[in-house]
Amino acid sequence: MSDAQRSHPFRHSHEDREAAHHIPDTPQTRSPAYRLAFDDEAFLCRDELRPVRLQLELLKPEMGMQEYGVDSTVVLFGGARIPDPAHKHRARTETLAGLTRYYEEAREFARLITLKSMKNGRQRENVIVTGGGPGVMEAGNRGAADAGGISIGLNIVLPHEQAPNRYVTPELCFNFHYFAVRKMHFLMRANALAVFPGGFGTLDETFETLTLIQTGRMKRIPFLLFGRDFWTRIIDWQALAEAGTISPEDLELFRFVETAAEAMEAIENWPGAGEKRAEIPGR
Repeated sequence: MSDAQRSHPFRHSHEDREAAHHIPDTPQTRSPAYRLAFDDEAFLCRDELRPVRLQLELLKPEMGMQEYGVDSTVVLFGGARIPDPAHKHRARTETLAGLTRYYEEAREFARLITLKSMKNGRQRENVIVTGGGPGVMEAGNRGAADAGGISIGLNIVLPHEQAPNRYVTPELCFNFHYFAVRKMHFLMRANALAVFPGGFGTLDETFETLTLIQTGRMKRIPFLLFGRDFWTRIIDWQALAEAGTISPEDLELFRFVETAAEAMEAIENWPGAGEKRAEIPGR
């Protein structure tokens, strides 16, 4: 919010923050107790302040996307270890090297989605959102950039060094501490979801989303799994239905696709296509 948009006559908090940094140096002012609460890093990081940090982490990206004009998204999940075909030789295994084609499919899918969303002028609907990292995530942000559009990256702090990929729109590049809040932001505006081969993180995101849809906690949206061979090899979907741990109807919550063009067609023909985007109850 700019100064011109403020509706109250009170002194701005950033002014007091700045003033508090230029006060007389005394035993009292050096005490941690004297620091402004919102300017006290040690205080904000206390265990008792976790509810506040959760709220801040929910609010900051929400406000950022609202201010940028993002109304809805198309989500891309997928492995960070899948390199682009030009760097196929860097793949850790032969299997990963064989999956590099999905980098290109993710890039093309994001490009097509972005081109379509830009037809009505400013891009507000179906903005591509990824985890903001390498691999399939990079491919998604890169495809949006290929089309001349914007895209979102939802990074998370990890023990090993990582940085957002260079294709994320800088003003829409967010960093998270809490996985749960990050996953909420993935789904809060989702009109469709595309999942590419990946590891534990991709599986976690996939099954949490399917659980929300299965249990009615989230409306059904186009849910596309790229790579039937990969997904049926690592998960015996039919065995789950035959065992009764899921219903046969649950197998209709998602579809397998192989190419970006096939995915676009599936989204166009998805039951209820064109309805209001999915919402998580209680948002």
